[in-house]
Amino acid sequence: MNTPLPAALAGLALLLAVPTSAGAQDPAALQAEGAALIKEYADTLGAALKGAIDRDGPAGAIGVCHEAAPRIAAEIGSRSGWTIRRTSLKARNPSAQPSPYERAVLEEFQSRLAGGGDIATLTRAETVEENGGKVFHLVKAIPTAELCLACHGTTLKPEVKAKLDDLYPGDAATGFKAGDMRGAFSFAKRL
Repeated sequence: MNTPLPAALAGLALLLAVPTSAGAQDPAALQAEGAALIKEYADTLGAALKGAIDRDGPAGAIGVCHEAAPRIAAEIGSRSGWTIRRTSLKARNPSAQPSPYERAVLEEFQSRLAGGGDIATLTRAETVEENGGKVFHLVKAIPTAELCLACHGTTLKPEVKAKLDDLYPGDAATGFKAGDMRGAFSFAKRL
């Protein structure tokens, strides 16, 4: 004869049997969640950059990337549980150097572009084993827009070059043309 669990233990057993978030390991749900967060991050950062350029010119936008971009990423990451970064094969900020995983994805994206691929389709979403656990990665290419060329193009104004040299000695994130892949949004969530 089975004896029923006391109410408190029954409630605990039910709580432990229910995942903490619906679809927490469903790749399609994770991809949709990550895509929405990428859009939020890109839109928020883009608005801040445009506002700074309108107010202070391109040199003013450099401060947004230097200070506001990490803050925006941290705020969204803290709220969502995702690790949020921008990375590039030609990084401006040493902390934006790609991890081995990100480098492989960025190199694959470059190959696809060289073969005539559409930058708008350059996204990879997958779960990988990392550091003894599973991590869902969502990486999406960042195209270089006309707006970006003031700080990432081939010809920079002296005040822009001076500000970049001051904040980012060893900057490699110039020489881009409109439509080039400047880097990628790299979002990760430990499962």
